[in-house]
Amino acid sequence: MGNGVQEGSVRLREDAEAVLSGAVSSKRDHRQVLSSLLSGALAGALAKTAVAPLDRTKIIFQVSSKRFSAKEALRLLYFTYLNEGFLSLWRGNSATMVRVIPYAAIQFSAHEEYKCILGRYYGFCGEALPPWPRFLAGALAGTTAASLTYPLDLVRARMAVTPKEMYSNIFHVFIRISREEGLKTLYFGFTPTVLGVIPYAGLSFFTYESLKSLHREYSGRPQPYPFERMVFGACAGLIGQSASYPLDVVRRRMQTAGVTGHQHGSILKTLRSIVREEGAVRGLYKGLSMNWLKGPIAVGISFTTFDLMQILLRQLQS
Repeated sequence: MGNGVQEGSVRLREDAEAVLSGAVSSKRDHRQVLSSLLSGALAGALAKTAVAPLDRTKIIFQVSSKRFSAKEALRLLYFTYLNEGFLSLWRGNSATMVRVIPYAAIQFSAHEEYKCILGRYYGFCGEALPPWPRFLAGALAGTTAASLTYPLDLVRARMAVTPKEMYSNIFHVFIRISREEGLKTLYFGFTPTVLGVIPYAGLSFFTYESLKSLHREYSGRPQPYPFERMVFGACAGLIGQSASYPLDVVRRRMQTAGVTGHQHGSILKTLRSIVREEGAVRGLYKGLSMNWLKGPIAVGISFTTFDLMQILLRQLQS
């Protein structure tokens, strides 16, 4: 009788410990998700604000038939400053922030989760994923973020290419589009966006994680210095954006067709139209040289900010 009571007491204590351990683990998981969301949001906001004038200039060239050159880009920036003021160079950045903050938060947080899921599936921890799952984690994270925030990306593109008299704020863009062009217009260009995000996010995260892994292996240091993270992020941005750039041009044309005089059409129709009017290389890679300037800066800032914020938040929690 005494032994039975003792065994029951031991089992009860073990059950209580298991429940408590599960609760602690669940609380830790929630903290990690919140930490990733906060770090990602700040990373995206800083990166996009830093390159907003260059981003706006690139979009204007992408959606027009003007020939791109560095000289023309600088002239556009200069005349925009003269005619509309210094802050007009950041026109549409409020819409960008409304999109980028949730996009970056979701993308970085989803990437951490996908790394854990794929790590468990393949028998690796998240930091040591083999190449293919490493690419897949990035691609899935980008697709998840793009799917959930796409209408905000379209609104931001509209605000970037129109005079401020046309749309007074973000809500005005939504109202006018839904009233004049229909709600389905909010998802014009979604397919090329997803097709472009898969190589872009996949290669960006793959390159950055691979460079960090190689750094650990050859330097003997567990963490790279901040400037090394910037360089790794810059390489990631350069490779990712170069691979997906033609689809980015097609996406912008489809998003802004209602205000630039172009016909609404499918991906192939838009692609053929660009190639016919401007040529394959000149049309589909218009503004790529500017992307080679702004892309590495933005992605470098983004990855570096995320990593440093994660380290800081982990130290604060411990």
